[in-house]
Amino acid sequence: MSRRIVGPFNRVEGDLEVQLETADGQVRDAWVVAPMYRGFEQMLQGRAPLDALVYVPRICGICSVSQSLAAARAIAGAQGLAMPPNGELATNLILATENLADHLTHFYLFFMPDFAREAYRGQPWFSGALERFRALQGAAARQVLPVRAEWLHLTGLLAGRWPHSLALQPGGTSRSIEHQERARAGTLIHAFRRFLEQTLFGDDLESVVALDSADALASWARAAPPRSSDFRHFLHISDALGLERLGRGADRFMSFGAYPREGRTRFRPGVWAGGDAPLDPGGISEEISHSWMHHQSGPRHPYEGVTLPSAEQPGAYTWCKAPRLDGEVMEVGALARQMVDGHPLIRDLVARGGGNVHNRVVARLLESALVVLEMDRWVRAIRPGEPFCLQGRLPEEAQGHGMIEAARGSLGHWVRIKRGRILNYQIIAPTTWNFSPRDAAGVPGALEQVLRGAPIQEGERDPVAVQHIVRSFDPCMVCTVH
Repeated sequence: MSRRIVGPFNRVEGDLEVQLETADGQVRDAWVVAPMYRGFEQMLQGRAPLDALVYVPRICGICSVSQSLAAARAIAGAQGLAMPPNGELATNLILATENLADHLTHFYLFFMPDFAREAYRGQPWFSGALERFRALQGAAARQVLPVRAEWLHLTGLLAGRWPHSLALQPGGTSRSIEHQERARAGTLIHAFRRFLEQTLFGDDLESVVALDSADALASWARAAPPRSSDFRHFLHISDALGLERLGRGADRFMSFGAYPREGRTRFRPGVWAGGDAPLDPGGISEEISHSWMHHQSGPRHPYEGVTLPSAEQPGAYTWCKAPRLDGEVMEVGALARQMVDGHPLIRDLVARGGGNVHNRVVARLLESALVVLEMDRWVRAIRPGEPFCLQGRLPEEAQGHGMIEAARGSLGHWVRIKRGRILNYQIIAPTTWNFSPRDAAGVPGALEQVLRGAPIQEGERDPVAVQHIVRSFDPCMVCTVH
């Protein structure tokens, strides 16, 4: 039995190390280390509540809209403020634009380049993967980067800028959309849809979202050559490598619900752990038994949470806290969203193989198709000339939470206000859920669990199986330790 450290990982936002204990050609145990402390929660203490809208987008440069929206929702909760219909539509469009940009970036720039590694040179599909997906130099990167840049113009149109827009407010969006801008937004959505249909899927989006089983997906993949589209290319490689057998966890999934409109969310909130269950936000807690933190005894709900760094804590190995729902480890992300929402393809894939590398990637791409179709409906539903934002009074003492779905999963902000200032501000990011350390009972976090059993080939320094598992979650470490 031996110990090794894998990392720091490239193609990951922020710093990440994974400590592995290996024996007999596989991972026996794992410890996920977030080695960089940041401290945004301390920065906010004592400040005016609306200052959070300026600070929290700076947590991350690739999912700043998600942080902005969670903060705005938390303050709106403290105010008891709701959005007008236009505000909901514009906010959904802004968040969806960033989330789909992240899905695109993950697939083309973070995940698929690992199949162009030298470790796979002997595979019959390697030359095609090298030509198409090689990091920065493959044909896909040259094609996708301009598409991504053009897509993010939609955020500029709707929110004024990206990243770190200030347009997202507790009562909606501060930038109203007129007829000409609505038409321009529709054009950008249509162009992005054309890329997805022609390049990523090689089929119309309606046909993709209609796939309702693993067998239907396999038949669809066989209907055209593997290199006829990038999704089929992935499915071919995944089938050859058996990615559906890699990185399975405990199959407990959680979603806060995404894209509200008129009292309902497009993707519903809830929990799936062998069956559907409602989500009780009161059951969320964080504990710090293996974190470089102190002055918190036992698990605490975020409203009562404490974030005080201490690099000398005995038994600690990461700056990341350990969030749990009713004491249980949860996986979050696109796979969790679609499981909780009940998409038949994802339900069938998980019934057959659980949460695994293959299914996490399929869920992200499926969700891209679902959301683009929804965005077209949202933009057409905007009514220029009607309100986009409402104003409200902020009480001297109040509390509120903002729970949304970022690209990587469930994101929550909790704020307590006293004497008109922030008394406590706590954030639990998606990668905090997925990359958490052990809790006081010694139960590993989601990634630590799924790494157990990962194969390691003779002579591998950076095991490719470990790389695939880690990247299937698309970690954002700067959000993890905020």
